[in-house]
Amino acid sequence: MWDNESVPTVLRSGPYRIYFHSHEPNEPPHVHVDRDEQSAKFWLNPVALVRNLGFSPVELRRIQRILKENEETLMEKWHEQFGN
Repeated sequence: MWDNESVPTVLRSGPYRIYFHSHEPNEPPHVHVDRDEQSAKFWLNPVALVRNLGFSPVELRRIQRILKENEETLMEKWHEQFGN
């Protein structure tokens, strides 16, 4: 299991936990999204699905909308965490 330092939560929206893995700084800006046993990875600029493990298409669209609405904040937090 990851500790809070290696997977900082950057946003919670409804049932979704949105976070970074600190050991992935060489990838483009992205977030991981979890709910229960489902997980997905999205690039942030532009917001696009990279990997889906269990979310329905309806939920993926909902998550993508949440990420787009918070894209500026998420990008700021990415750069705070990993630099440019």
